[in-house]
Amino acid sequence: MTTLIPNRFLFTFEFPLRHRAKFPSLDGSLSGWTDAELLPALGAMDNRPEFAPVWACWNETGICVACRVTDKRTPLRCDPANYWKGDNLRVCIDTRPSPENKRATRFCRQFFFLPTGAPTEPRTRSKERSSNRQTAVAGLGTFQRAREEPPPVSATLLRVASRVEPTVYAMEAMMPAECLTGFDPQEYPRLGFYYMLEDADRGQQYLTVGDDLLWFADPSTWAIAALSN
Repeated sequence: MTTLIPNRFLFTFEFPLRHRAKFPSLDGSLSGWTDAELLPALGAMDNRPEFAPVWACWNETGICVACRVTDKRTPLRCDPANYWKGDNLRVCIDTRPSPENKRATRFCRQFFFLPTGAPTEPRTRSKERSSNRQTAVAGLGTFQRAREEPPPVSATLLRVASRVEPTVYAMEAMMPAECLTGFDPQEYPRLGFYYMLEDADRGQQYLTVGDDLLWFADPSTWAIAALSN
């Protein structure tokens, strides 16, 4: 029987986001991440078990995330101009979450991370044509029907690194406090938090609800991340 309303839509989720005085090294190796930073696996509630672990942590300088996707059957498909297609990780943060907010406010940000997609510098002129999109990409996404836009920031402030093998990739990224409008852990220790991990082979893995329930427009569908010590 098809479930008309996903089970996860019926709940408001809150989970602790672990504090790390020093972030793991952002080199794509995933060294330094532990089970304590794993985000909750909620997909089983809707018979959609997770196919990849996703980690996150925070400190006063910002928020870090990481993921590892295995058993890739086809080459990565990443296009920065169409970041929502193919293989990508998107993370949404709301520094002033409220269940009444059905549309994004200036405190909401969407970030996207691609394991490949940026051109690499050719080592020699003869290799210029063969040198192509091999470096991880980070950027800023947008929300549909936003009530107000956040202040402009440069995507160059974001950090991302990946390690890509034929059937596996790992990716780590940091969203600095400068990119998180209103980020004030002492005064506002609860954040709206959402992620969408898309895999060209296996489809979507997400924290709470999918595209059909408009996570990309409605921040009230996201979970709450309580900033732990």
